[in-house]
Amino acid sequence: QVQLVESGGGLVQEGGSLRLSCAASGRSLSTYAMAWFRQAPGKEREFVAVISSSGGSTYYADSVKGRFTISRDNAKNTVYLQMDSLKPEDTAVYYCNVDQYDTSWNRRRYWGQGTQVTVSS
Repeated sequence: QVQLVESGGGLVQEGGSLRLSCAASGRSLSTYAMAWFRQAPGKEREFVAVISSSGGSTYYADSVKGRFTISRDNAKNTVYLQMDSLKPEDTAVYYCNVDQYDTSWNRRRYWGQGTQVTVSS
């Protein structure tokens, strides 16, 4: 079983920065890609960024490219999301995610409880 706990959210002014953390427990996630998603009020959860198991490859949603940076520390079983040049439209609950597949390619998705990010204009 995997537990994910996000932290680092808060209230920040437009143009400011925040750094989110997601600490995993229950098992080592060093062999899994990990991702961040977000969900704004009244909207569906959307993809933000993903990082490969080694940290050598990353991919971002167009809306955050150039402003957000995903990274990980496998020794600490933690993934980070550095958010710079924040905009009011970045306001959302941010969730950490890892997907695991069994030998039949059934997917099990793990989510944290989320951390609120609010950007004021």
